[in-house]
Amino acid sequence: MLKLENLTATVGEEDEAKTIINGLSLEVPAGEVHAIMGPNGAGKSTLSYVLTGRDGYEVTGGSASLEGIDLLDMDPEERAAKGLFLSFQYPVEVPGVPVMTFVRTAMNAQRKLRGEPEISAPDFIKKSRELGAQLNLTSDMLKRPLNVGFSGGEKKRLEIFQMMMLEPRFAILDETDSGLDIDALRTVSDGVNALRSPERGMLVITHYQRLLDHIKPDKVHVLANGKIIKTGGPELALRLEEEGYDGVLGEAA
Repeated sequence: MLKLENLTATVGEEDEAKTIINGLSLEVPAGEVHAIMGPNGAGKSTLSYVLTGRDGYEVTGGSASLEGIDLLDMDPEERAAKGLFLSFQYPVEVPGVPVMTFVRTAMNAQRKLRGEPEISAPDFIKKSRELGAQLNLTSDMLKRPLNVGFSGGEKKRLEIFQMMMLEPRFAILDETDSGLDIDALRTVSDGVNALRSPERGMLVITHYQRLLDHIKPDKVHVLANGKIIKTGGPELALRLEEEGYDGVLGEAA
């Protein structure tokens, strides 16, 4: 579903551009959840930004495709309409724009790009209430400006709410577990697991095993210096939790 081949990307202005992604290759089939772990500065968040088309990140080599379609040739909104979703590590606040307005606008914008009809108001309200209840998001919270005055855990639950409403084909979760207490972690994980299906792929970026206790990955990849240096099963994450990254980095060297 997601296929990266020898992907290279830089950050910054041309004369000061720094290579962060350095020959990264990765495949995530439909129906699978893959985790990416790695030390600080390895390029984890940069990878998510490059795939979703954030400004300031330039691809200088290699390829990236979603279901056989070139991602790098599309604008960010086109990538979203094709089904690519990013849950941010640090969700931004949008004063003056209620959560419900934001989400419905996003849903209808994507539907329009796909040539689909807009979701009706009754269907939207019904779906948002059902999914909000699953994530312990009250109707009052969904009427508030997006992320304004929300705690870290509430912001992450709102990210998963958006994902569940949009039903993307492929989801990238960038350190969704950061700032979550035990209860919020379980709630967020339940929401993610509810979207697992044979037709959907997911890439979970995390530092910690605790998230993977709830969202069990099919494969775990270790990212260092902008490339995948080791791939294994869930047991690899347990090893990293016990030993740190030094052993894996030493083997790669």
